[in-house]
Amino acid sequence: MILLSTESDNDSHGFATAELSFAVAGRTLLHPLTLDVPPGRIVALLGKNGSGKSTLLKLLARQTKPSAGSVRFGDRPLGDWSEREFARRVAYLPQETPSATGLLVRELVSLGRYPWHGALGRFTDNDRRKVEEAMALADVVSLAEREVDTLSGGELQRVWIAMLVAQDARWLLLDEPISALDIAHQLEVLGLLRRLARERGLGVFVVLHEVNMAARFCDRVIALKAGRLVASEETEAFMAPKRLHDVYGVAMNVVRHPVSGAPVALAD
Repeated sequence: MILLSTESDNDSHGFATAELSFAVAGRTLLHPLTLDVPPGRIVALLGKNGSGKSTLLKLLARQTKPSAGSVRFGDRPLGDWSEREFARRVAYLPQETPSATGLLVRELVSLGRYPWHGALGRFTDNDRRKVEEAMALADVVSLAEREVDTLSGGELQRVWIAMLVAQDARWLLLDEPISALDIAHQLEVLGLLRRLARERGLGVFVVLHEVNMAARFCDRVIALKAGRLVASEETEAFMAPKRLHDVYGVAMNVVRHPVSGAPVALAD
């Protein structure tokens, strides 16, 4: 797992791809893709299994090198950023998080400060303050002295997000952070991500399978199908029967939630 962060609260860098593609063993997982992912918003990455969502996220997070095309982050190509620079601006949470056996919650969250002081640097009072602030924001202060292995799925996801927040990252790239959670914890985690985007101006790019969760919490949708871009638009525009059929291949109706007024997709 790569933990990444930022140097300035005024960062306004976004991602942009140009004819970006990825192939392995003669199979194209991502066809030439040109799009912008704007900063300061929560953007859902949607699509069926095998559509290329995780591949795209890994390319943006520098976990994988493209086969062709390019990615820019802010004002320069992705490869022109030094490891340390990039590691202070972007945070990546994969589908499968590494084992944290034996660590307390506070210790795991503290790992988020690594890009700032390195392996041999001193853990400062500012680092401690950032850790406490992150735990408070993610509502995991009461778990601080618990062993990570004893946490529920929802608790654990909030702790991982707290670790990313402790890094001061301006971007969070998260691959299916709610896939193994019950409905209550899904709402909890996505609510936290939306607060981070609204209150701290973070860019959040999140892979989701639940289209109605995207409609409820996300500002914008980028959708893939078989490795090709199908949609890149505001969530309200995306939540239309034809567009949903284009992405998922099934007929859906869209109605309004009786309380929030948000669009809700219902399969025929």
